[in-house]
Amino acid sequence: MIATVFFVIMVLSVLVAFSARRGIRKVSISEYLVGGRSFPPWLLYFLAVGEVYSIGTMIGFPAGIYAKGASYGVWFLGYILLAYPLGYYVAPLIWRAGVRYDAMTIPDVFGRHFRSRGLELITALALLVALVPWGQYQFIGMQVVLTALGLPITPLQAVILAGVMAFLYVAVSGVRSPAFVSILKDGLMVVGVVAAGVAALVAGGGIEAVTDPAAVPHTQVTMSGSPMVFALTTIVFQAVTFYLGFSAGYIFTARSERAIKSSTVWMPSYMLMYPFLVATAYFAYVAGKHVADPNTVFMEVVRDVLPDWLVGVVAGGAGLSGVLVLAVTALSIGGIVSRNLAPNLRPEAQRRWTTLAVAVFLVAAAVLTLTASSLMLTVLNLTYYLLGQLIPGWFALLFFRRVRAWAVATGMIAGVAASLVLYVVEPDLGGVNAGLLTVVLNAALTFGLSALVRSRPCATEPPLVSVPAPRPGAADTPDEEPAALR
Repeated sequence: MIATVFFVIMVLSVLVAFSARRGIRKVSISEYLVGGRSFPPWLLYFLAVGEVYSIGTMIGFPAGIYAKGASYGVWFLGYILLAYPLGYYVAPLIWRAGVRYDAMTIPDVFGRHFRSRGLELITALALLVALVPWGQYQFIGMQVVLTALGLPITPLQAVILAGVMAFLYVAVSGVRSPAFVSILKDGLMVVGVVAAGVAALVAGGGIEAVTDPAAVPHTQVTMSGSPMVFALTTIVFQAVTFYLGFSAGYIFTARSERAIKSSTVWMPSYMLMYPFLVATAYFAYVAGKHVADPNTVFMEVVRDVLPDWLVGVVAGGAGLSGVLVLAVTALSIGGIVSRNLAPNLRPEAQRRWTTLAVAVFLVAAAVLTLTASSLMLTVLNLTYYLLGQLIPGWFALLFFRRVRAWAVATGMIAGVAASLVLYVVEPDLGGVNAGLLTVVLNAALTFGLSALVRSRPCATEPPLVSVPAPRPGAADTPDEEPAALR
């Protein structure tokens, strides 16, 4: 029954993906990568939460609490809550940058704003390095889900299934398919998480019993010293990275700044799921479960407390969460390859190159998952370290005028290198998030080096905050020239 429900959901999602192209005669590169900048608030909302609340929400979050304690739960919740009010004001500026420069990728924006082909390439390479572990993150989650189903399926077969489905989503109609599939995914995920949390509380004897200090280790419910420092610094670092690193891909699809603000207002409502996920992690202690791989704790609890058909629903929602984000990530990488690493391609050729790059990325991320799998939240940390290196560049083009392209590039290279070193070496930093330190280094080089040569002419556009917002609907059609460029 579990497998039947799960695979029915997977097939249904593919049908939804294929139906997303209905009514669109020609899928141009603009339609393929950013939906022709035409998504209304409701569709943007589902695409956004589809990316934000990924398989890490259902699998990685309980795993982190089970393995690492309260500090992981605090920063995971805290940075998302802080990110939304920041995004309400910053995300429209990102969209404005996309329209002003007719951009479909972040390197498009950086290269055209600073008028530097070199910075465009460096930004593209930095993003590629960052997004590969993010793809691995989704594959790890998919492996966990399929393994927990109890099916006679190997890790290789699991990642092949996830990769093929993600490719089908993207190949049909680009970003529009994941957007519509996210509607199905979000409904299933909410139902599955709430059902699992309620069933865990009932089976455990209620809230007081599940959180009983005699059953739950002290480290799971208290936090001080280095864990406290880590949680606080991570909240600040990842809240800013949330929109300036992750979110440009779906922000560029919006039809207007108003659509972005309207969708952002309702996104925090999904945070109501997290108490139910916490309940499943604590129930594992009360029930005396000892799992070798913390990534499996959520699905282990689900199988204990829910009937088989509902386990299939939970697994379906988790599986779609991973495949959906994997598809959007692959599409982002494909766009970077076709538009930034291989420029001057004809529009029709860009579509083919993007699809090819999607396939190559999916294979590479699958291989990495099979050979270097790790705890999901540690992979998430690496992705944030690397995406955080975009922050100084975004601040420079949004709020400052005289910042040098070569200084932005120098800071980004130094930040990426420092991130990789700190991730591998894991030095004792007193609990301070390593990503925050690398971004400070990046910013010091970006703005410090620019200040040293401020008297020289600066080949850069005015900051985005000084540019009037395009009129609503100016870029609603795929081939219409943005008003800011006329």
